[in-house]
Amino acid sequence: MVLTSSTFAFTICFAVWMMFAVIGIPIKQQLDLSETQFGLLAAMPVLTGSLIRVPLGLWTDRFGGRIVFFLLMLSTVIPIWMMSYATQYWHFLVIGMFVGLAGGSFSVGTPYVARWFPKNRQGLAMGIFGAGNSGSALTKFVAPVLIVMAGGSWTIVPKVYSVAMLITALLFWMFSSTNPAHNASKSVGLKEQLKMLKDPRVWRYCQYYSVVFGGYVALALWMTKYYVGEYGFSIQTAALLAACFSLPGGVLRAAGGWISDKYGAYQTTWWVMWVCWVAFFLLSYPQTDFTVLTVNGPQTFRIALSPTVFTILLFVVGIATAIGKASVFKFISDDFGHNIGAVSGVVGLAGGLGGFILPIMFGALVDITGVRSSSFMLLYGTVCISLIWMHFSFRRETVAKGQAALATQT
Repeated sequence: MVLTSSTFAFTICFAVWMMFAVIGIPIKQQLDLSETQFGLLAAMPVLTGSLIRVPLGLWTDRFGGRIVFFLLMLSTVIPIWMMSYATQYWHFLVIGMFVGLAGGSFSVGTPYVARWFPKNRQGLAMGIFGAGNSGSALTKFVAPVLIVMAGGSWTIVPKVYSVAMLITALLFWMFSSTNPAHNASKSVGLKEQLKMLKDPRVWRYCQYYSVVFGGYVALALWMTKYYVGEYGFSIQTAALLAACFSLPGGVLRAAGGWISDKYGAYQTTWWVMWVCWVAFFLLSYPQTDFTVLTVNGPQTFRIALSPTVFTILLFVVGIATAIGKASVFKFISDDFGHNIGAVSGVVGLAGGLGGFILPIMFGALVDITGVRSSSFMLLYGTVCISLIWMHFSFRRETVAKGQAALATQT
């Protein structure tokens, strides 16, 4: 019941967190925003949802996940409703910061759920909870329908979401439980809980997560608009196609937890990065027309990804990021079992900041270059950094362990 109620609550929280992926498009037209301004608008909830993750993780260790999760959801109900009355750009930015608190729910639910399961099943349990990322796809299914039902008005979406959040908070409280044995000792202070930040492994996991989660959030926010601009689809069709990325990127996180339990966090994450590397390379290529002077005269060629091929590649990336998000947290549960809340808060912060910065950079790159696929060029570069760092850091650790083993034998 804890796992089920927490996963449902996280799904609704994530749907709210990704609200601007759909309603941001009519708002952009209403306010005549640039690409960079749209990127900031879409990413603003991600900023506060990221910054709040560290204190939420610490509070979860101290007070328990149930009460923290419940109060967090209640705190977002009024800001979500107020979003429907915003008229100026700064209104949306300010209210979006408060709505973004819902995104911090991940750092509460992860340690809360994990502690109810033995270590050999924590990867699967956290993966099932993390499947709440599919709330991103839920928004892409529900929000366009609500807009159509309201005669094209986007203001219906935050009103419905506000009521849904209130109902979800009450249902969560009714069906979840508390185990005081899961809480950290009251004598453990903030300074002691943050000692693990000196461990280089934490920063390594932050980088991985900024790619698999930050990239996922950024693309989930950006892809509906990308389909509209690149292929000329309606917002309803664009949202449906964008869900082909968001849905596997959320639902299959549970499978990623099982794979990580079976094959190990390192092996799983390594192959996830390689799959993303190939997919982002192909997605980076812009629609191109070029002319070659042949012996028979000029010959014009066109290279472009069709909507079908583009969507298939996005689907593959969605699967890879789902598995990668779970494998990174398997690293955490293996290495920091007694501080999952604090460490998951730090790593979640890094991933969330990636999801905040990337959409802004996507917009800036489009404004500067005029090339929409520049967003995938940026993601390709981040994956390259992850692969290089992962290779050399784990190689050094393997050599060190081998030398220690030889020293023990001699």
